[in-house]
Amino acid sequence: MDLPKCFNLEGKVAVITGGAGILCSEMSKAIGECGAKVVVLDVSEKAMEYLSEYLSDREIEYLTIKTDILDKENLKEAAKKIVDKFGKVDILINGAGGNKAEATTSHDLPFFDLPEAAVKSVLNLNFLGTFLTSQVFGELIANQGEGVILNISSMNAFVPLTNIPAYSAAKAAISNFTLWLATHMSQNYSTKIRVNAIAPGFFLTDQNRYLLIDKDTDTLTERGRTIVNHTPMKRFGLPEDLISTILWLISPGSEFVHGAVIPVDGGFSAFSGV
Repeated sequence: MDLPKCFNLEGKVAVITGGAGILCSEMSKAIGECGAKVVVLDVSEKAMEYLSEYLSDREIEYLTIKTDILDKENLKEAAKKIVDKFGKVDILINGAGGNKAEATTSHDLPFFDLPEAAVKSVLNLNFLGTFLTSQVFGELIANQGEGVILNISSMNAFVPLTNIPAYSAAKAAISNFTLWLATHMSQNYSTKIRVNAIAPGFFLTDQNRYLLIDKDTDTLTERGRTIVNHTPMKRFGLPEDLISTILWLISPGSEFVHGAVIPVDGGFSAFSGV
């Protein structure tokens, strides 16, 4: 086995949706530093500008495109720009997603009153966005006969968390879709196409920070304490904790890993609570 080649991304073209976000920007940086050409699809122009400075400073070849992953025509336009510039797409990471406060139960917003629009928005952003992007870029990968698709599931796809029914359902759908798409690509297009997912545990982001950390005291909230107590490693994840698993799953070194959902959770899924 040629170990240096196992994790070599030189010459690869990697597309990352939500690629300028807190977690996915770390993926974009690391993938670029491993030799790949990086394409960032995001709705935030400001975040892409900040990431562009980093990539430029390190002389990483990249492209940023403002893209709505729920607009298939917009995705097709982005795909054309990418192919025009780089000629191909080798790797797709479906990183865009998130939850909404309006789709989260609380004392003031019981389950029975969750707005339909908010629930649909969360389901669409997470699952439908992954589905549509996989259609557009998956077709490019299918036509060239090889490539990698990596989805982002979550711990709450295994066991749903309290208060976030729409987000839990959407991530469970992504896990299921990952297994389906892996089989579909192998049976219908090429056994050199791989589809996997990671299932992050609890990572501090702008989205969940003040659910887990008290804004005034900078100490753990009750929910934060519960999570840490049920995580054998006794901490939240850091963005960089995802990188080695991401690089493994998109590199030649994992060429027999297919249709898998890999936890990156500090042991949360291994602990029964007893």
